[in-house]
Amino acid sequence: MSDIEKMKQDNARQGIGSLEIGLRILNLITQSPKPPTLKILSEQLSHSPSRLHKYLVSLLRMEYITQINGSQYALGKASLTLGIAAIKKIDPIRQALDAVDSLSQETDKTVSVTIWNGRAPLVIKWLDASQPIAVNVRLGSELSPFFSVSGRIFLANLPLARRKILVSDFFENLPAAPRYQGKSMNQEAFNAHLELIKADNLCAFSGDFLPDINVIGSAIYDINGNVSSVVTLMGMANDCSTKKDSWYPSLVKKYANQVTDVICGSRSPSSAL
Repeated sequence: MSDIEKMKQDNARQGIGSLEIGLRILNLITQSPKPPTLKILSEQLSHSPSRLHKYLVSLLRMEYITQINGSQYALGKASLTLGIAAIKKIDPIRQALDAVDSLSQETDKTVSVTIWNGRAPLVIKWLDASQPIAVNVRLGSELSPFFSVSGRIFLANLPLARRKILVSDFFENLPAAPRYQGKSMNQEAFNAHLELIKADNLCAFSGDFLPDINVIGSAIYDINGNVSSVVTLMGMANDCSTKKDSWYPSLVKKYANQVTDVICGSRSPSSAL
């Protein structure tokens, strides 16, 4: 066995088991829909109540948890302080920019990041593929809320009252009908389209506005559930499928969701011991 392999094995064995149990207790309390009891913690973590009680005493003493109704456990003041400190240190835009760097390297496609400037998406990062696509969009470009992938994602996630006003005003002074999958949409169809975008956290164009060019986008959300930014990938129609479960849409959505998880905390259930 090589020295490198031995080091990897040693690293895998290293760690403090009791600390990991305490942190898993915290994870379970964090992710429970209501404050769990000692019995529930014991069942979920496969440890005896007497063993877990010792950890709960320490977590209570350090104010990472608090006791409710004498039998239930919730996060305490120290956990809140820790969470707030973590949030303050996260830069959502930097996380998004780093994500598209990785997306660009993995796909060699044209990628971008947009933010909402109050009225439209604004491109704050643009990375060309090794074979650039001829489009009239670059860093600093302001995109249409109605005729761009990122614009529709932002529209879909605006407060409903605000969205209704923007959509209604647009259709009253319609410059051109919005399209999706080669078909024009009236106002009712467009609103339904936005609802689907919000539900899927995915929007894709297949040559709808740029001939032979497909565009795929997904939102990054902040701690309040608002769209922080949108990650977009662009490629030629013949090698960039926009089918919902195909590789490029899944990959764009994966990168966006990963950044959301960094900003908001992992949404995955806690692992059992």
